[in-house]
Amino acid sequence: MANSSDWYTPRGSVRSSASAASMGVLRVVLLFGSAAAALAVILTPIADRQSRNYAQNVISPGIDRISTGSVQRYSGKYTVRRSVLQNRPDSVCIIRDNGVRNGDC
Repeated sequence: MANSSDWYTPRGSVRSSASAASMGVLRVVLLFGSAAAALAVILTPIADRQSRNYAQNVISPGIDRISTGSVQRYSGKYTVRRSVLQNRPDSVCIIRDNGVRNGDC
């Protein structure tokens, strides 16, 4: 016959099949989610590097995008004045060493 101690087994210790199945599904979801996050962390810098190389080689082959320029040297002295009292906040007044004023003075 049956063991007499079987009658005293707590009900919560026996897992139902639905509970076990839901835990299995949760574990599978967590496994694939963590794998997707790891791939995203690894593949993002690689894809960025490859797209930059592609853009440099295909869009502008052999073109150096550095721009240079030169201005004529000015040997005189000048003063640049800006004031909050001027009509526009980006207005500039340039006063040369001979007293000539340029700009918004």
